[in-house]
Amino acid sequence: MSGAVDIPTLETERLVLRPYRRSDFDAYAALIASARAVHMGGPHDGETAWAWFTNDIAAWTLVGVGCLAIEEDGALAGFVGIVHPPIFPAPECGWGLYDGFTGRGLATEAAGALLSHAWATTDLPSIVSHIASGNAASIRVAERLGAVPDPDAPLPEGWTSLTYRHTRPEAA
Repeated sequence: MSGAVDIPTLETERLVLRPYRRSDFDAYAALIASARAVHMGGPHDGETAWAWFTNDIAAWTLVGVGCLAIEEDGALAGFVGIVHPPIFPAPECGWGLYDGFTGRGLATEAAGALLSHAWATTDLPSIVSHIASGNAASIRVAERLGAVPDPDAPLPEGWTSLTYRHTRPEAA
Protein backbone atom coordinates (compact mmCIF):
# COMPACT_ATOMS: atom_id res chain seq x y z
CA MET A 1 0.00 0.00 0.00
CA SER A 2 1.23 3.49 -0.69
CA GLY A 3 -0.15 6.99 -0.89
CA ALA A 4 -2.01 9.16 1.56
CA VAL A 5 -4.68 7.60 3.74
CA ASP A 6 -7.04 9.09 6.26
CA ILE A 7 -5.97 8.13 9.75
CA PRO A 8 -9.15 7.10 11.55
CA THR A 9 -10.57 8.28 14.82
CA LEU A 10 -12.31 5.41 16.60
CA GLU A 11 -14.62 5.61 19.59
CA THR A 12 -15.50 3.00 22.19
CA GLU A 13 -17.74 3.24 25.22
CA ARG A 14 -15.00 4.94 27.27
CA LEU A 15 -12.28 5.91 24.82
CA VAL A 16 -11.40 7.98 21.81
CA LEU A 17 -8.60 6.55 19.67
CA ARG A 18 -7.25 9.37 17.53
CA PRO A 19 -4.27 10.26 15.35
CA TYR A 20 -1.14 11.27 17.24
CA ARG A 21 -0.45 14.95 17.76
CA ARG A 22 3.00 16.48 18.18
CA SER A 23 1.98 17.36 21.74
CA ASP A 24 1.59 13.62 22.52
CA PHE A 25 5.31 12.97 22.09
CA ASP A 26 6.51 14.00 25.56
CA ALA A 27 4.23 11.49 27.32
CA TYR A 28 5.19 8.81 24.77
CA ALA A 29 8.92 9.51 25.22
CA ALA A 30 8.57 9.45 29.02
CA LEU A 31 7.04 5.96 28.89
CA ILE A 32 9.68 4.69 26.45
CA ALA A 33 12.43 6.10 28.73
CA SER A 34 10.94 4.66 31.93
CA ALA A 35 11.56 1.37 33.69
CA ARG A 36 8.12 0.27 32.42
CA ALA A 37 9.67 0.04 28.93
CA VAL A 38 11.69 -3.01 30.02
CA HIS A 39 9.12 -5.17 28.19
CA MET A 40 9.89 -3.21 25.00
CA GLY A 41 13.64 -3.75 25.26
CA GLY A 42 14.07 -0.45 27.09
CA PRO A 43 14.37 1.96 28.62
CA HIS A 44 15.15 3.86 25.42
CA ASP A 45 16.45 7.34 24.72
CA GLY A 46 14.57 10.21 23.10
CA GLU A 47 16.01 9.48 19.67
CA THR A 48 14.58 5.96 19.71
CA ALA A 49 11.27 7.26 21.05
CA TRP A 50 11.07 9.78 18.19
CA ALA A 51 11.90 7.10 15.61
CA TRP A 52 9.16 4.83 16.96
CA PHE A 53 6.63 7.67 17.30
CA THR A 54 7.13 8.81 13.72
CA ASN A 55 7.13 5.20 12.44
CA ASP A 56 3.80 4.69 14.17
CA ILE A 57 2.38 7.64 12.23
CA ALA A 58 4.02 6.80 8.89
CA ALA A 59 2.74 3.22 9.05
CA TRP A 60 -0.75 4.44 8.12
CA THR A 61 0.48 5.63 4.73
CA LEU A 62 3.05 2.91 4.17
CA VAL A 63 1.10 -0.22 5.19
CA GLY A 64 -2.49 0.90 5.81
CA VAL A 65 -2.40 0.40 9.58
CA GLY A 66 -0.65 2.33 12.33
CA CYS A 67 -0.94 3.71 15.84
CA LEU A 68 -3.47 5.89 17.57
CA ALA A 69 -3.39 7.86 20.80
CA ILE A 70 -5.81 6.68 23.49
CA GLU A 71 -7.85 9.33 25.29
CA GLU A 72 -10.15 8.78 28.26
CA ASP A 73 -12.36 11.72 29.21
CA GLY A 74 -10.05 14.02 27.21
CA ALA A 75 -6.89 12.85 29.01
CA LEU A 76 -4.06 11.19 27.09
CA ALA A 77 -4.05 7.61 28.41
CA GLY A 78 -1.64 5.77 26.10
CA PHE A 79 -1.37 4.36 22.61
CA VAL A 80 -2.45 1.34 20.59
CA GLY A 81 -1.25 0.30 17.19
CA ILE A 82 -0.79 -2.19 14.45
CA VAL A 83 2.54 -1.79 12.69
CA HIS A 84 4.53 -3.79 10.17
CA PRO A 85 8.05 -2.37 9.87
CA PRO A 86 10.51 -4.25 7.63
CA ILE A 87 12.07 -6.10 10.60
CA PHE A 88 8.72 -7.65 11.60
CA PRO A 89 7.76 -10.90 9.85
CA ALA A 90 4.06 -10.07 10.34
CA PRO A 91 1.88 -7.09 11.32
CA GLU A 92 1.98 -6.62 15.07
CA CYS A 93 -0.61 -5.18 17.46
CA GLY A 94 0.83 -3.46 20.52
CA TRP A 95 -0.31 -1.11 23.25
CA GLY A 96 1.01 1.00 26.07
CA LEU A 97 -0.70 2.89 28.85
CA TYR A 98 0.63 5.88 30.74
CA ASP A 99 0.87 6.05 34.54
CA GLY A 100 -2.52 6.21 36.19
CA PHE A 101 -4.37 4.42 33.39
CA THR A 102 -3.40 0.77 33.94
CA GLY A 103 -5.48 -2.01 35.43
CA ARG A 104 -8.90 -0.90 34.17
CA GLY A 105 -9.20 -2.73 30.85
CA LEU A 106 -8.34 0.27 28.69
CA ALA A 107 -5.66 -1.56 26.68
CA THR A 108 -8.07 -4.43 25.95
CA GLU A 109 -10.82 -2.01 24.91
CA ALA A 110 -8.50 0.05 22.70
CA ALA A 111 -6.78 -2.92 21.06
CA GLY A 112 -10.12 -4.61 20.45
CA ALA A 113 -11.42 -1.52 18.67
CA LEU A 114 -8.30 -1.19 16.52
CA LEU A 115 -8.30 -4.89 15.64
CA SER A 116 -11.98 -4.62 14.62
CA HIS A 117 -11.08 -1.66 12.44
CA ALA A 118 -8.22 -3.62 10.84
CA TRP A 119 -10.45 -6.61 10.10
CA ALA A 120 -13.01 -4.27 8.49
CA THR A 121 -10.54 -2.28 6.37
CA THR A 122 -7.72 -4.68 5.44
CA ASP A 123 -7.38 -8.20 4.10
CA LEU A 124 -4.89 -9.24 6.79
CA PRO A 125 -5.56 -12.89 7.72
CA SER A 126 -3.96 -12.51 11.15
CA ILE A 127 -2.01 -10.09 13.33
CA VAL A 128 0.49 -10.99 16.03
CA SER A 129 1.40 -9.48 19.37
CA HIS A 130 5.01 -9.99 20.48
CA ILE A 131 5.03 -9.95 24.28
CA ALA A 132 7.93 -10.29 26.68
CA SER A 133 7.51 -13.48 28.72
CA GLY A 134 7.51 -11.50 31.99
CA ASN A 135 4.79 -9.09 30.88
CA ALA A 136 1.81 -10.75 32.56
CA ALA A 137 -0.47 -7.73 32.04
CA SER A 138 0.00 -7.73 28.25
CA ILE A 139 -0.39 -11.51 28.10
CA ARG A 140 -3.76 -11.08 29.85
CA VAL A 141 -4.75 -8.38 27.34
CA ALA A 142 -3.86 -10.63 24.38
CA GLU A 143 -5.80 -13.54 25.88
CA ARG A 144 -8.85 -11.34 26.59
CA LEU A 145 -8.74 -10.32 22.92
CA GLY A 146 -8.91 -14.00 21.93
CA ALA A 147 -5.30 -14.27 20.77
CA VAL A 148 -3.62 -17.63 21.19
CA PRO A 149 0.05 -18.48 21.71
CA ASP A 150 1.85 -19.23 18.46
CA PRO A 151 5.21 -20.75 19.41
CA ASP A 152 6.07 -21.38 15.75
CA ALA A 153 5.62 -17.76 14.63
CA PRO A 154 8.79 -16.16 13.30
CA LEU A 155 10.20 -13.37 15.44
CA PRO A 156 12.15 -10.28 14.48
CA GLU A 157 15.85 -11.12 14.42
CA GLY A 158 17.31 -11.33 17.94
CA TRP A 159 13.96 -11.27 19.73
CA THR A 160 12.99 -13.87 22.33
CA SER A 161 9.42 -12.76 23.06
CA LEU A 162 6.25 -14.82 23.12
CA THR A 163 3.97 -14.45 20.12
CA TYR A 164 0.19 -14.35 20.41
CA ARG A 165 -1.84 -14.57 17.20
CA HIS A 166 -5.07 -12.68 16.58
CA THR A 167 -7.07 -14.22 13.72
CA ARG A 168 -9.67 -12.58 11.56
CA PRO A 169 -13.02 -13.39 13.24
CA GLU A 170 -14.52 -15.20 10.25
CA ALA A 171 -11.32 -17.27 9.98
CA ALA A 172 -11.36 -18.31 13.63
